[in-house]
Amino acid sequence: MQKDLGDYRKSYEKSALMEDSISDNPIQLFQTWFYEVEKSDGVDEPNAMTVSTVGLDGFPKSRVVLLKKYTHEGFIFYTNYNSEKGRAISANPNICISFFWANLERQVIIKGIAEKLPKNLSDGYFDSRPDGSKLGAMVSDQSTVIDSRAVLEDQLTKLEKEYEGKEIERPDHWGGYLVRPVSIEFWQGRPNRLHDRIRYTLTNEYDWKIERLAP
Repeated sequence: MQKDLGDYRKSYEKSALMEDSISDNPIQLFQTWFYEVEKSDGVDEPNAMTVSTVGLDGFPKSRVVLLKKYTHEGFIFYTNYNSEKGRAISANPNICISFFWANLERQVIIKGIAEKLPKNLSDGYFDSRPDGSKLGAMVSDQSTVIDSRAVLEDQLTKLEKEYEGKEIERPDHWGGYLVRPVSIEFWQGRPNRLHDRIRYTLTNEYDWKIERLAP
């Protein structure tokens, strides 16, 4: 079975990314782009991002998770620490996160170092979640093999009865990561495949080197 995709082509013509119109700080540019995506049509979850890690088996693996917060320090997401991604980050905290906003013909690629959030911050976010999401985090032994979906549903039913009317506390194996960026690349689609690529590279704690990359 095969399918030739050579004729799949699109001309990117919606915007440009020029050095004289960008901030010295990539987080500020990210904020601008994210705001523009939020206000545009065609993106259901603008905070959906791809997280790439190097697994314990030596292979890279990517999956989509949701960005929950960004600050001047970096980018925050939450997961099961015992999951495949959590174990990979524990062994090698150098990861990549990326966003692709097709409707604006934009991509952001972030290389960074992941570190666990302080427990109080993970507690705060966990407490803000709906009870169903809290119990789901407790039920799922993420990335492990299970016999059937019924196993999860049965466990959820038991927990719903157990915690009815009770406070649901965050399990120790679930929490957040802060990804501190060392490199952030902004990609803007342009005609004739001559796309704009601007890369910010951290040179010290506060300063960023700005470079244009060939497409």
